[in-house]
Amino acid sequence: MKFPGQLVFGLDIGTRSIVGTVGYRVGEKFYVVTQSVREHKTRSMLDGQIHDIYKVGETISEVKNELEERIGRPLRDVCIAAAGRVLRTVTVRVDTELPGDREVNGEDIYALDSMGVEKAYETFLENNDTDIRFYCVGYSVVRYYMNGYQMGNLEGHKAKTIGEDLIATFLPEDVVDGLYKAVGAAGLEVVNLTLEPIAAIQVAIPEMYRMLNIALVDVGAGTSDISVTKDGSIIAYGMIPIAGDSLTEVVAKHCLVDFATAEHIKRETGVREQIEYKDIMGLSQTISSAEIQEVTADVISDMTGRVANKIRELNGDKSVSAVFVVGGGGMLPGYTDALADKLGIQRERVAVRGEEVMQNIEFLEADARRDSLMVTPIGICLSFYEQSNNFIFVYFNEQRIKIYDNNKVAVVDAAMQAEFPNDGLFPKRGRELNYTVNGKARITRGTLGEAAVITVNGNEADIYTPVHANDQIRVQESTAGEPAQLDINQLPEYGATMRVEVNEKKVDLPKFASVNGELQSGYYSIQENDSIEILGYYTVRQIAEFMDVIINQEMNIYVNNKLADMDTKVYENFSVIWTMETLQLSDRDKYESGVADSFEDLPEDDGSYVKREAKAEDGAAEQARTGDADESEGQAQDGAEADAREAEDAGTVREDRKDVPADTQDAQTAGAVPAQADNSIYVTVNGQQIRLSGKKEYVFVDVFEYIDFDLSKPQGSGIVTKLDGRDAQYMENIHGGAVIEIYWKR
Repeated sequence: MKFPGQLVFGLDIGTRSIVGTVGYRVGEKFYVVTQSVREHKTRSMLDGQIHDIYKVGETISEVKNELEERIGRPLRDVCIAAAGRVLRTVTVRVDTELPGDREVNGEDIYALDSMGVEKAYETFLENNDTDIRFYCVGYSVVRYYMNGYQMGNLEGHKAKTIGEDLIATFLPEDVVDGLYKAVGAAGLEVVNLTLEPIAAIQVAIPEMYRMLNIALVDVGAGTSDISVTKDGSIIAYGMIPIAGDSLTEVVAKHCLVDFATAEHIKRETGVREQIEYKDIMGLSQTISSAEIQEVTADVISDMTGRVANKIRELNGDKSVSAVFVVGGGGMLPGYTDALADKLGIQRERVAVRGEEVMQNIEFLEADARRDSLMVTPIGICLSFYEQSNNFIFVYFNEQRIKIYDNNKVAVVDAAMQAEFPNDGLFPKRGRELNYTVNGKARITRGTLGEAAVITVNGNEADIYTPVHANDQIRVQESTAGEPAQLDINQLPEYGATMRVEVNEKKVDLPKFASVNGELQSGYYSIQENDSIEILGYYTVRQIAEFMDVIINQEMNIYVNNKLADMDTKVYENFSVIWTMETLQLSDRDKYESGVADSFEDLPEDDGSYVKREAKAEDGAAEQARTGDADESEGQAQDGAEADAREAEDAGTVREDRKDVPADTQDAQTAGAVPAQADNSIYVTVNGQQIRLSGKKEYVFVDVFEYIDFDLSKPQGSGIVTKLDGRDAQYMENIHGGAVIEIYWKR
């Protein structure tokens, strides 16, 4: 079959029945091609909410199949409306400035509506005192503003600012989710979702009547949906969870029948004087319409009272001028009169509306139903046109989405509409590494991963590729790169050295790296939140240890020509002297060195200061220190013995040290001579006995020259050093028989 307009399929998924409508619009008229009605076989819906998704899906499938057979084509897209026990509404005002004084177009209005819905949602979240997630099921613009003044239609006007009052409606997510799943079970996809009172008002109260203060009440089976108009706009929506099923239940109890029979009796009330039925015992019974009205009177009074209270609440605590009633529940005799009385208005101003409000509806089937039950189903179809102007549908990773068509729609717009994560489109960095160097925070970033792989209709694309109606967009999320990795030796500070002068010779000293208080090799891999210190100084003791020199306690130590000790700090370009000699200091040097409290306290001698008096009476030691040699053979022998004694007192330098430059060895002073070779000791290292020789005394670090332990290829996060079962220091003395353990920390 061919039709002059695009076919629209609308489903009114009600508590008692499902109504399917197929039609199209030409100009101002909507043509109903065909309709199908199916009642639920069981009570799979209660109070407007689906309880059995697959039972409801089966009923939807029956309606869909019947309609497809009649129109001769498959139906895939469907418009639906939501109802439920909990309806929340939020009214907001939004304004926005336009760039320059220009004409307002459809895109501006869409952007304004989106801003209003977003603000309404934020406002709703602030006031949502439950753990229930809500979904925006529809919105209406109450009024527009242009440059601060109220305006009926903004499009085409020149404006600097535009604004609107917007009312948004929210229902629990599980209500909406149930509708989508039931429709999906029938092989259909939702292209438009609205609220039942929004749909009903499309038909029941045309725009020409919305200047009046009118309420529309859609009395279904499980809910009574309410909307209120005033000054040309819909100003409020509401809902109460009581409707026709409450009346049916009273009839069932009174007549002792099942729910379906009670529903039949209720519908015949007012149509027939006497209604025949069989009770649960199988006995034939007859009841009058008057008796049914008497049985249901209390329920109707309670129901209309609650509806009237809701109308006043939505209308600013005032009654309305008139009420239109649609839906099957409001057709029971006595309902409209009771509602008028509760509102305090004339009874003739509350009326059931059906065919008389369908002036722009044309039914193509001769036997089509035209009563108030059809108002909401037809309104659902009309809502498609109200909400879908300038929209297109595309598929994003198999998800069908609706997006505003401004002729500039790109992949990135579809991704945003599909709520695809923004960082999924762009390459992601691996985990960063945070640490400190000398107390200052640093970050090393991870590597970049791969960008998202995007195709449109199977062709390679990017986020800026234009998309059109029904395009198939596929996006494979971007990947994260490798986490940041950095070794100590990659720090710019680590490779630096500091130069000092030792006994008038230049010595280059590598800087130490301390991680969380422990010395680490340059191959240590920095971990998250490590505290790294690159020390900018050496102590005199550390310099001596690096040069493999043992400083005799009798020596005088000077740093920058000032008296010092083994723990004095030595910085870049400092000078260090250790000697048995006494240096001549100036008065100021003496004062700054702490020899005298003031210049007046200085002795009146030649200005020399001796830290420890040299023993002049020891002729052999003095001869060894000055280098004088006795020409006689006997004195030469005595001088050699003195040399040996002084070597023991003053210090030694290892001849087999391979990593000390020649100039550094030259810098070692008189009194620092090779150690005797007979001072060897035996220690146990990692269970193996080794012999240390060539030095008078040995420190822990000497062991590394006798074992196979490759420091250039780290096999752990640090080195564990143990001496006789306890943690060892690199420069502490060791003795024969020591038990040593050295291994990598795992």
